[in-house]
Amino acid sequence: MPALAEEIAEPLVSGLSLRGFGTLGMARSSTDQAEYIRDLTQPGGLNRSWSAKVDTVAGVQANYQIRDDLEAVVQAVSRYRYDGSFRPELTWAFLKFDPNPQLSLRFGRVGTEFYMLADSRMVGYSYLPIRPPVDYFGSLPISYVDGGDVVAAAPFASGLLRGKLYGGLMREQTPISYESFDLGGSLVTGGHVDYQQGAWLWRVGYAQLRFKGELPAPVSDLRNGLAASGIPQAQAVADALSVDGKLARFYSAGISYDQGPLQVQLMASRTKYDTAAYQDSRSAYVIAGYRLGDLTPFVGRSYSHSTAKPLSAGPLMAALQPEIDSLSAATGTDQFTSFFGVRWDFRRDMALKAQVDFVRGSADSRYLVRWRQADYDGRMNVFSLALDFIF
Repeated sequence: MPALAEEIAEPLVSGLSLRGFGTLGMARSSTDQAEYIRDLTQPGGLNRSWSAKVDTVAGVQANYQIRDDLEAVVQAVSRYRYDGSFRPELTWAFLKFDPNPQLSLRFGRVGTEFYMLADSRMVGYSYLPIRPPVDYFGSLPISYVDGGDVVAAAPFASGLLRGKLYGGLMREQTPISYESFDLGGSLVTGGHVDYQQGAWLWRVGYAQLRFKGELPAPVSDLRNGLAASGIPQAQAVADALSVDGKLARFYSAGISYDQGPLQVQLMASRTKYDTAAYQDSRSAYVIAGYRLGDLTPFVGRSYSHSTAKPLSAGPLMAALQPEIDSLSAATGTDQFTSFFGVRWDFRRDMALKAQVDFVRGSADSRYLVRWRQADYDGRMNVFSLALDFIF
């Protein structure tokens, strides 16, 4: 991949450096029956009109080297967020302590790495396509936690073995219908193991999220109605739709290869929920690119598929069954996306990209789109242009 900003930034004063990154993106889809989103933190997305909101991002980062083994890092990012604004948010704010070359610790607000490359998914310059594959990364509404992590590394065979453990509390929100689900206080823990050997990088990882608080309306309204009925079967459904204290578990594995002109990535994940409010899912993607001078054509394929959790409140609550079924289906996904594009590195710190995505899903696939209409058939094409830059 091209050099990141940290390789070209010059210190402003002794020990202090300022870096930045951004994406100016424009995109549109081929339908008005559903809106295409980058991830679940976005309340709306693309239709048949060109829009800059989905992919446009701006970030700035300050690093201060306090001493050889201690560094302070602060990062703020402006992007399209859950409340429909571009209000900047503090995504990183941590102290990094490196007592020796094999050990590194960070404390404060740190980026999360549920999946391989997830911690850099807002830095468009660092990856080939215009956006990370939505089928894979789109269901991940978590980009940072307040806590810390520890990384240990050691030579192994002819490569480098790295392990990472992390934990902290979430502070982010995700939109649900006309409301937002405040994930603040939810506990995130996890870790992964990497092995790098030459151009190859392998990773396996596990993370879990323990929800704090309940989903807002319409889920809360339905749960209250079921619980108030006094019917044991209806109460059981209300309990099944509860998320407070329940776990979401994320399993992942990835392989990447980057040498000479060829770049390839292959990743797969599995997500399981202890609550019936979310369907369990699995997803994967593959990307291949080949550099030809300043141009890198790329192609990719991704998919996301979930498993329904049928719920029945019984014959005495039959009037609420359609609402129960609708809420259960709200987190259902069953779609493939084929995409291709080209990246042009016309100067060292800037890249132009053009991309076309062909989304082919079932008619009832709805989790990774917004404002789906009843006649949406699960198919759309997305046309995108972007300028990525670092400084």
